[in-house]
Amino acid sequence: MIRRLQTLLQWLFMRVEALFNAVFGDRLNPLYHLGAITFFLFWVVCGSGLYLYAFFETGVSEAYASVQALTLHQRFAGGIMRSVHRYASDAIVITMLLHLLRHFAFDRFRGFRWFSWVSGVALLWGVYVSGINGYMLPWDQLAQFVITASFEWLDWLPGFGGSLSRNFLYPSSVNDRFFSLLAFMHIGIPLVVLLLMFIHVQRVPKAKTNPARPIMASLMLTLLVLSLLRPALSQGGAADLSTATTDLQLDWFLLALFPLFYALPLAQVWAFVAAGSALLIALPWLPPRFRRSRAGESHFTLHLAHQTIPVRAGETLLEAGLRHGLSLPYECRNGGCGVCRCTVLHGSVDHGAYQRSALSDAQRASGQALLCCATPLSDLEVEVEGAARSRATEQHTARVERIEHITPDLVRLTLALPAGKSIPFKAGQYINIVLDDGQRRAFSFANPPQLRGSIELHVRRIPGGRFTGHVFTQMKVGDTLRFEGPLGEFTLRESAHPILFVAGATGFAPVKSIVEDAFARGLTRPMCLYWGVRKRADLYAFELAQQWQREHPRFRFIPVLSEPDPADAWTGRTGLVHEAMLQDFPDLRAHEVYICGSVKMVEAAVPAFLSQGVGEGMCFTDAFVPSAGAAAREPVARPAEGDGGKTA
Repeated sequence: MIRRLQTLLQWLFMRVEALFNAVFGDRLNPLYHLGAITFFLFWVVCGSGLYLYAFFETGVSEAYASVQALTLHQRFAGGIMRSVHRYASDAIVITMLLHLLRHFAFDRFRGFRWFSWVSGVALLWGVYVSGINGYMLPWDQLAQFVITASFEWLDWLPGFGGSLSRNFLYPSSVNDRFFSLLAFMHIGIPLVVLLLMFIHVQRVPKAKTNPARPIMASLMLTLLVLSLLRPALSQGGAADLSTATTDLQLDWFLLALFPLFYALPLAQVWAFVAAGSALLIALPWLPPRFRRSRAGESHFTLHLAHQTIPVRAGETLLEAGLRHGLSLPYECRNGGCGVCRCTVLHGSVDHGAYQRSALSDAQRASGQALLCCATPLSDLEVEVEGAARSRATEQHTARVERIEHITPDLVRLTLALPAGKSIPFKAGQYINIVLDDGQRRAFSFANPPQLRGSIELHVRRIPGGRFTGHVFTQMKVGDTLRFEGPLGEFTLRESAHPILFVAGATGFAPVKSIVEDAFARGLTRPMCLYWGVRKRADLYAFELAQQWQREHPRFRFIPVLSEPDPADAWTGRTGLVHEAMLQDFPDLRAHEVYICGSVKMVEAAVPAFLSQGVGEGMCFTDAFVPSAGAAAREPVARPAEGDGGKTA
């Protein structure tokens, strides 16, 4: 039942937020700033309340007259202040309820968040009590109704026995001390609420208590317009305990409970309030609970800081990073703006709910996630968008030493570094080629780290690709290129598990670097490479892979063609490369799997591998997104290759 309700509310919030993003923009969407807006409204209530209190007389005969003088004789000061005070109080109830409802919808109230949730429930009741108390002060007909109804309700409790209500049987029963007490309560209760508000946000790393200035200006303008169009006025004249109040207009935001006092037995109203409050407080411990990792927490590493951060069950990556003092990019914290986009290099996450405008399906397929929404399902390593570039601000230069056209659509590009210079890197990493206008095109090292002084890249022609088009038509030996690197974490892990490589087309490039590095270091772990291409001619390093197999008994090579040409008379494996691997290895529980190729291939392969037992943290991917299309128009956190390098 709870899960169904959450799903429905989540669906509603996502669509309303998308509409608000279109109207206000994701940075100024008020639904992303409900907590900060509540703080701002509280200060508006306090400021207007202090002005009103300066002119309010705390006496039975003076209270109503002083409020009327404020409202009518200071129409453009006291009158507006009274109306702003009332509408800001109502708005606080709205923002708090929406804030509470949104956290419930997105399951942000369990686990370590229980304190914020329970303190939020207490805050909501504090605001209600403070607002009800405020309606007692003007001593008009509405105040008379609120006071008598409130004390009749309280009189039901054991110990009172009607003693409270008897104080309002006759006009002489109410004295000036009572109004002094009401005024004291109206100052003291908001102070307690303010204290609770600051306690409430202490559990939220870098919680904002002020919305953006345009939001504050819009709220103030709205409150002023409401105050002018429909000013808050006293109802029915001064209170008269000798007569009963009849025709009143209630404030349904703060006084919605009061009609129940006369529609239901008071015992049922108390039961309703007590049961509702108890349910809200108990929600963090009611099923369904979090799906926890084995130890109740996981870890992720920010590539920017090379720092291991523990993540609590249900905690987003952004919350964990901010809690440990890391400087991370973020704005809305609700999956609407995309500022906190990152790349999951290793491990898996629950992406959570987010707007597709903040993270497209293509970006998600390439390994990207939103820090503010993603929660870990295993140990993680992530790279924050922009971090790689900031870490590699020092640019290098290299000279084009060799251009080998291996096939009509593939070039082996060899870059020579300046004399005496080398770039330390790990096998499987990549570099960013920097174009004249500052755009980046990323390509994997195809050579092992032991080969110093030069860099080998495999560049496949991409139709419309700006850089690959230049390589195939204009580049010549002796040209100079600028690049950044090394970058990326598609590297071999140190363990004793057998290794399975699945490469698609020029996804062979980083695998070649890893395999040759493993041979050079004398690794004896079993390795098996499945290389999938369309036709026989696309196996541009077929002889090299066969040579590895001949020279290294613990290495196997299985080429797979998806669209073999009859003229090739191909007798080897056919079909999808990952399916060929799964046929040979139906149980992957003891293997490490490294997948490198197109997004489509990776998307199809990973779920299949997981279903056949590959363990969490044992499947490593590098998905390539050609940049000639939409990807070329915006930077991608996980650089995309031109189907083997990274981006065209």
